[in-house]
Amino acid sequence: MRYHNTYKNLDTRLYTRQLPTPLDNPRAGHFNLQVAEQLGWLDDTDLMARWVEILGGHYVPDKFAPLSMAYAGHQFGQWAGQLGDGRGLLMAQVLNKDGQLQDLHLKGSGLTPYSRMGDGRAVLRSTIREYLCGHALTQLGIASSNALGFIVSDTPVRRERIESGAALMRVADSHIRLGHVEWIASFAPDLLGEFTDYMIDTYYPECRNSEKPVLAFLQAVVERTARMIADWQLIGFAHGVMNTDNLSITGSTLDFGPFGFMERFNPAWINNHSDHSGRYAYQNQPAIGHWNLNNWLPNFMRLTQAGVTRDSLADCLEVYEPVFMQHYQQGLCRKLGLPHQSESLILAFEFLTFLEDNLLDYTNSFRALLGLVSAETYSYEQQLLLTMLAELNEDAKQVWQNWQTRYMTQIQSSNQEQVVLDLQSNNPVYILRNDMAQCAIDAAEQGQFEEVARLFDLLNTPYIVQTIATDLDSRPPAPHARPLPISCSS
Repeated sequence: MRYHNTYKNLDTRLYTRQLPTPLDNPRAGHFNLQVAEQLGWLDDTDLMARWVEILGGHYVPDKFAPLSMAYAGHQFGQWAGQLGDGRGLLMAQVLNKDGQLQDLHLKGSGLTPYSRMGDGRAVLRSTIREYLCGHALTQLGIASSNALGFIVSDTPVRRERIESGAALMRVADSHIRLGHVEWIASFAPDLLGEFTDYMIDTYYPECRNSEKPVLAFLQAVVERTARMIADWQLIGFAHGVMNTDNLSITGSTLDFGPFGFMERFNPAWINNHSDHSGRYAYQNQPAIGHWNLNNWLPNFMRLTQAGVTRDSLADCLEVYEPVFMQHYQQGLCRKLGLPHQSESLILAFEFLTFLEDNLLDYTNSFRALLGLVSAETYSYEQQLLLTMLAELNEDAKQVWQNWQTRYMTQIQSSNQEQVVLDLQSNNPVYILRNDMAQCAIDAAEQGQFEEVARLFDLLNTPYIVQTIATDLDSRPPAPHARPLPISCSS
């Protein structure tokens, strides 16, 4: 691998150098060959032979430079003060085969100075969920962290019950969060200029060509965040805990906790059982992204020599809504196989209302449109359509018939090959449903990881119908079933 450990060269107040605390008897859970190949990990015989020891904290390669980061944040809308890597270490930074910087971050590596009341560990269930979710989002085409692999151990970890300690090697383009800047502004303001230069030079070098690089950087972060959240909304993904310390400066999905993929369409869906007010409900994510950025940007007010003023920051934030709306609306039209125009948007929002009124499955219903447009070719999707129609009462069937007639009229005036391509490439067959993940977790807790491997393979090509799929992989819960609550406890 091509090591590029630059974070360790920053001011030592920003981190603590330390080694992981070993887990007892680490054993392989699953290894991501795709990520390993892209990193160059596969080319190093020592790394390949000892990857379980590395993730288990028993072996630190010579060129690794493990450290825990300090950061702060707003959690559920309230200033939380000092936070940091409480159970993870930035083990190394490397340039992948495309020359892109990647962080290798070991989650579940033991206590750090930032652990607060935590134990520095991760448990198997949350590790499997994060491992599969990062893979799923990546293969869906959404900017996200991924993972090299995970291990399980004999180390007991107490949560609601005693569970097996586990560890995951998370791979992301950055682990710098909005909360890093919040920490600097509160505890080390003299570092703001240096750290901002590092963020620009490392992650947004193109901004150096701007007349005002700092403002160009800030606007770029706003735009990337808006596009990421638009992608979440389009695929039906809810992060569940959008605190400022869980949002990356690169607009890549980071820190999976009580996440979920939408099944029965309910915009007010809350997937975090600790979110009593519904702050992080699916429908609130775009507004929360704006709120977080609005709290983040004023921390740069000290950089007056870089052209930062209250008005210039307002200008940076002003692009958030139009960027989000354009990206979301264009994507929504593609999900219908239609061009981005007003008639398409009317049909799209009517379709979403129809799904909500009838509590239909979000993923299956969009994919079923292929069964309407090209039934002879897409028999699986035609069956999805029949299953959807079987759930409708007579009034709903009439609403569907009216919508379908108008939709097909629009489709017939479009390029048919492009319609089918857009429908197929923007509407996945498979998402990581909670029941799917839970089945894999239940088996893994008995020492069986075959279901993790099957789901990994299934989610590797989510836009294609696969023979390894089971009925559970595309079956939504009953219309009025109580959602499976997901906790932050991991």
